[in-house]
Amino acid sequence: MSGQQHAGKITKIINGRLLRNHEIVENSYLYIQDGRIIDAFHSFFDQQREPDHIIDAKGAIISPGFIDLQINGAFGIDFSDYEGSQEKLAKDIAVVANGLLQNGCTAFCPTVVTSAPEVYSKVLPLLRHRSGNAKTGAEILGAHCEGPFISTEKKGAHDQTVIQDARDGIASLDRAYGPELLKGGETVRIMTVAPELDGMLDVIPQLIDRNITVSIGHSAATIDQAEAGVAAGATFMTHLFNAMRPFHQRDPGMVGILGASDLPEPKQPERHPLPSSTSPDGNKPDPRPFYGIICDGVHVHPNSVRIAYYSHPRGCVLVTDALSAAGLPRGIYQLGGRDVEVRGVSGAYVKGTNTLAGSTVTIDHCVRNFKEFTRCTAVEALEAATLHPAQALGIQATKGTLNPGSDADLVFLDDDLHIQKVFVRGEEVELKERHV
Repeated sequence: MSGQQHAGKITKIINGRLLRNHEIVENSYLYIQDGRIIDAFHSFFDQQREPDHIIDAKGAIISPGFIDLQINGAFGIDFSDYEGSQEKLAKDIAVVANGLLQNGCTAFCPTVVTSAPEVYSKVLPLLRHRSGNAKTGAEILGAHCEGPFISTEKKGAHDQTVIQDARDGIASLDRAYGPELLKGGETVRIMTVAPELDGMLDVIPQLIDRNITVSIGHSAATIDQAEAGVAAGATFMTHLFNAMRPFHQRDPGMVGILGASDLPEPKQPERHPLPSSTSPDGNKPDPRPFYGIICDGVHVHPNSVRIAYYSHPRGCVLVTDALSAAGLPRGIYQLGGRDVEVRGVSGAYVKGTNTLAGSTVTIDHCVRNFKEFTRCTAVEALEAATLHPAQALGIQATKGTLNPGSDADLVFLDDDLHIQKVFVRGEEVELKERHV
């Protein structure tokens, strides 16, 4: 026991309703040690220890911290901005990471939109994986590279002049992103690509070999091309309904993946959704990929959110797609070097147009909206921002659950899913006064 005697303090959380195993469990406790959730039996019987500290949750719902897989920036800061010193950029990233904790977001993938090679070479080293801290910010899970290997037809607010194809295979991508791409998931955690691009179907398995989650999006793919992307190994779809062909009865495009029933068995079953009532096989992971959806009521109509949820309930991953204007008043801001205008409830538009560039919504608001739009359970709404994004990245052993071994990233919520407390690695975050 000599090694165990030096283990850190044990915190016990009482009077909480825990989100565990797809249900909210009452009359249970949570034990935390050294920043991780531990098994109480290990504490009592192996270490023969009582808790050092007790936190009374006062009846709150206790959920894993929220995970945002697509966020372009916030608080006036754009992750695609590469002007300024390395020190300034690093400070800017830290401002966002710290601010996100106020919304219960304890881990995120900073998203870099379609950019020139010099942007990636400067910015990506700053977005490598790093642990979260209650005082300094949410965990950076690695970057989400959204482009430049996308469709010019479905570019949205992306800069068409730097969009590329993959005719030279993986060499095309290594040239575009530079040496950080060779580090794989440590730096680039997700990549959004259009599966119909020349060479892309051959590239997808090579990206997976580098531990990068491949997402299909910003794409004019037909349903056959979209299914080919999934068959090649894509396990995610970027902001479903946005920047893709609209549903058509004879060729539903990427949206048709929601109804796919004959996809091949997944190459990475651990990165696919758990089976649901709509899965082809109720005993195996769903071969359909996860899909991100921007649940701000602007990017996707509530009825469309419902259609996606009823079609593929365990595939939903709530994302904000928030940009630099998030957390700021209406006005003109930057995204990837372009002017965007914030107006209305949550929309940010390319200046002078009606082209949506991103949202200004927060992840906790997305959770509440999703529950309201779909009338799903609190469990389903919370898992769409916790378990599902963790599964999409293959990190569910440490993120997205309250199982022993998981990082003690937690949010305490009331019955309306408003945030009461936030913890990162077992340390409480100091929250600003909230107006709900």
